[in-house]
This record gives sequence, C-alpha cells and structure tokens, in this order.
Amino acid sequence: MSGRPAGVPVDPALLDDVLAAAVAAGHVPHVVALVADADGPVYTGSAGPAGLDSLFRIASMTKIVTTAAALQQAERGRLHLDAPVATYLPQFADLRVLDGFDGDTPVLRPPRSLATVRRLMMHTAGLGYWFWDAGLARWHRVTGTPTVTSGHAAALAAPLVTDPGTRFDYGVATDWLGLVVEAVSGQPLDRYVEEHLTGPLGMASTSFHPDDALRARLVPVHRRREDGGWRVSSFDWSRTPDWWSGGHGLYSTPRDLAVLQRALLRGGEVDGVRILAESSVQLAFTPPISGLTLPARIATADPRTSADAELGPGLAWGLGLLVSTLDRTGPAGGRTGRAAGSGGWAGIFNTFYWVDRRHGITAAVYTQTLPFLDPGPAATAAAFETAVYRALDGR
Repeated sequence: MSGRPAGVPVDPALLDDVLAAAVAAGHVPHVVALVADADGPVYTGSAGPAGLDSLFRIASMTKIVTTAAALQQAERGRLHLDAPVATYLPQFADLRVLDGFDGDTPVLRPPRSLATVRRLMMHTAGLGYWFWDAGLARWHRVTGTPTVTSGHAAALAAPLVTDPGTRFDYGVATDWLGLVVEAVSGQPLDRYVEEHLTGPLGMASTSFHPDDALRARLVPVHRRREDGGWRVSSFDWSRTPDWWSGGHGLYSTPRDLAVLQRALLRGGEVDGVRILAESSVQLAFTPPISGLTLPARIATADPRTSADAELGPGLAWGLGLLVSTLDRTGPAGGRTGRAAGSGGWAGIFNTFYWVDRRHGITAAVYTQTLPFLDPGPAATAAAFETAVYRALDGR
C-alpha cells in the first residue's frame, strides 16, 4: 500500500513494486519505506504486516540522535569536541587496549593516545563491536562479560581494540558519547533527548522506553530459518537497562524519524523548530581530513548478528553519519543512488536511511530482521534507493 500528498508529482508505482517484490520473493518478511523532501513526505509505502506508524527498534540509527545531542552541548559551550573523553568521564581512563591473548587470558596494555569526544563521534576512539571484531568477540566469550545489547553496565568494561586515532573501528563509541551528554547536561539521556530533540520535533512515538500503547505497534524481530524463510523471534532490548544506550537504544516509527531526517536536510531546522546550528549539521556531513579511511570490507565475527559488511569505495565517517564521497553510479555511469556529500546510516535489524542534500531528499527503508546485511534486506534497500532516483528523474 502506498500514499503521497496531493500535488507532489512522484509516481509511486516503481517504488511500490520494489517493496512488493521483496516480500513476494522472501527477501524480507515485511518492509516500510519513506521518501521526503524539505516540506514533508513525498512517498510512503509498505508491504507485509508493518506500516508507517509501526514501531521499530532503530538500533544504530540512534547514533545520529545522540550525536545531535552532543553537538547541541558543544554549541552551548558545555562540551569541547577535542577534549579527552576522560575529561567528562574519568572512568574512561581505565580502559586498556586488547593486545592479544596468552592462552585464554586477555593481554591488555595502556593506550598510546587519547580518545577525544570527536573520535567517539567518528568511530576512531579505538572502540569496537564484538560482531565485527574477532578479538573482542573472544574477549566477551572468555571473560563472560555481556555485550552492550544486554543493557548491563558491565558491558562498558570492554577494552579498546586499537589505539585511539589510528584507524576506523565501528563500535560502542556512541554509547560512551551518550554518557558524555549525561555528564555535561546533568540529565539522563532519555530525558535529555525527549526535552531537547524528540519533544520539540513532535516525535511522540520515539522513546528509549516505549509504553504499552507504543509497544502494541512494535514489529517483532525476524530471523532466517534453515530453509531460507523467516521466523518470528522473541528478541528485544532490555526494558530495564543499567544505562540508556546512545548507540542503539531508541524505538521509533518511520513517520517520526523522518522529521529528524528533514531537520538534517534543512540544516538543523524543521517546521519552525531549530535543533542544531547549520554549522553543526555541516560538520556532521564533513568527511575527516585525518586520512583514516573505512575498510572496503569488514568480516563478521558473529554471523547470527551480522553478515560481512561490503562497504566499497567512496565512504567516510563524519560525525554520527556515514558520508558518501562519490556519486553512486552504475557500471555504465547511470545514477543508482545518493549524491556525493550525502549522509546516512543503518540499524542492526536492517533499517536504513540517508539524507541527500544536493538533491533535496531523504529516505528510509525499515525491516526488523537479523542478521544485519543479510542479502535479502540489503538488496531490498539498494533496489529501493535506485528506484527512488529513477522515480525522481522521471519528474
């Protein structure tokens, strides 16, 4: 099913076909997608048992919300991006670098450089995720320490996987960034986000702790069966975590999150509400000049959680956003997606969004499936992105 505001000249048929075909082929059990411009949605569509107001675990799409909160604090002079993290969180200085194993005993050493707040935002602070780092996965296994998905504070004892500032490692840095926001604002992260971001933007269905009425709209997480089909699982985040995860903890709806996407598209303001200065938004979309590049491929260390990540060329990490440094084009040079300078990211349950400021659009694709980057959801998101630009070219 699909809908579009009256007067917007976008034919939804091509986009509807992509979503319907993905469900019919078993690539995904359900999918919801949205495209918006500066003024609002220009396309909404879904296939399967989920819709625009269904509730999704947006997982790592939480990261841009937490980054926006930190940038607000920087604008107010309470937070300095190049200050060491330990300036605000002394306990961070206790973290050591995992330097291998002696049998099953982790070998830890002091870091040779400092993690800064900016490095947290850029994922160059030396922190990783177990599902993309075999050493860290082994550390969790041999120490019995839970991962951050458990909600237990003990997970924050996970060591660094490299020295800060030496390479890109995607991981729990934004969880620490959320704790920095709490320290400098004097508010728990859930309350801060509601008071300064989701509340002013009217995102009433976005929360770290949805009530029963919201949960009634929650889409269950689906996992692959051995025969390649999908089954409903019981997976969910903890309802009573020890801390609110700035890296993955939010629930939201496609309609709600589109408001934040439009704010990024419009330079920090939407519908008369400004959440960030234009300079802060520009900073988020700016690739680093440090010379640190993203690997073209990240091998999985936990196939049940994530497949291999085939990132390809032309990508860098700004502040809270994966930034495209090249136009997405096909082998023959035709446009297949977002323009250089676009920013976006994804969530582990195969939710995806991007903001293309050159072409004035933002879009998102939602499922609730594991593993991350399973070929079915990944291909669905890529096909939808290509269809979006074809539809826009047809205006």
